Amino acid sequence: MESFIPRTIENELFKSLTGPIRKVNILYGPRQVGKTSLSERILDRLDTSKIIRLNADSGPDSALFSSRDPAQFRLLIGNNRFLFIDEAQRIPDIGINLKILHDQFPNLRILVTGSSSLDLANKILEPLTGRTRTWWLYPMSAQELSAVFGNLNYHRRLEEWLLFGTYPEVVTTPGRDDKITYLTELTNSYLFKDILELANIRNSSVLRHLLKMIALQIGGEVSYNKLGRKLGIATLTVQRYVDLLEKAFVVKTIGGFSRNMRKEITKSKKIYFLDLGIRNSLIDRFNPLALRDDTGALWENFLFIERMKLFRNNRLRGNHFFWRLHTGAELDMVEETEQGITGYEFKFSNKKARAPASWVQNYPGAGFQLVNVDNYLPFVLELPGG
Repeated sequence: MESFIPRTIENELFKSLTGPIRKVNILYGPRQVGKTSLSERILDRLDTSKIIRLNADSGPDSALFSSRDPAQFRLLIGNNRFLFIDEAQRIPDIGINLKILHDQFPNLRILVTGSSSLDLANKILEPLTGRTRTWWLYPMSAQELSAVFGNLNYHRRLEEWLLFGTYPEVVTTPGRDDKITYLTELTNSYLFKDILELANIRNSSVLRHLLKMIALQIGGEVSYNKLGRKLGIATLTVQRYVDLLEKAFVVKTIGGFSRNMRKEITKSKKIYFLDLGIRNSLIDRFNPLALRDDTGALWENFLFIERMKLFRNNRLRGNHFFWRLHTGAELDMVEETEQGITGYEFKFSNKKARAPASWVQNYPGAGFQLVNVDNYLPFVLELPGG
């Protein structure tokens, strides 16, 4: 198997970079998820003699690019046609400088990456209104992995995905101990880097404790108030930290689905990890599924995030929620698309399940599907309506 596993968005991103409609292409995603490798693959398909590469983690490159001076940019750009900036969130006034480049150099095509949307979105989107196209790169998706391994081998390695996640280096590292070592280093070295630096948070221990508490609650509804009391911090601080963690691509928050039924719960949140290897590393639990008491929670997190990747990677439109009534009736996921509404129940076992009577009664036109270990592959691999 080649060390680089093809990414779903590669061809569409290449077309966007080279097509007739000129946009500043922004590639978001966590550190170590493969943004630079993907970008280099795309750039290798171009005339490499016409490409400028800048790394914003490098002081000289960052200083050079933050000048706001068209004359300086003209010396930098010359006759080149493509500009690639890695880790662009570290460049001061990145949005204004990109706007100058976009407007002053009509033949220049721009690709930038960012491992955090904490500041990058604010710095770029306002100055570049109407000039950007946004892409997301996540840990490897089921769609990407099954294309390389085949559906059967992907399924055979299901426990591996649930325990160690799907960061590219984790997938291609064969040994269990080596996977754990990598995840431990990734969690300690990179996970909080952008959050602490860009959000000016000095006390990383509170953030780490918060993440551990969230890790132990995946699949359940989260109370920011309770988290705050246990941590000794204000509820608003918990909300701010969770928002930062989401913008740094560590977690994904999910709201409750409602059509204004009084009994429906809408204010609560569920929080999933974008990668289960990161989650398990935070609580140092890599024991086999047969010895765990959180397999159901892992399964729910896995299915929700894989479905999200399927939609984002293929640029599909849709919204995802959980659903619960005060009476206790619930669904793990509700998917809302142009084709309608479908409720999903996630079971790791092959047990059967029916739609809650209250769901059928209140949403008579909605669909329902049980997703278990026997039938999950279409759910994570096949495009809805395809």
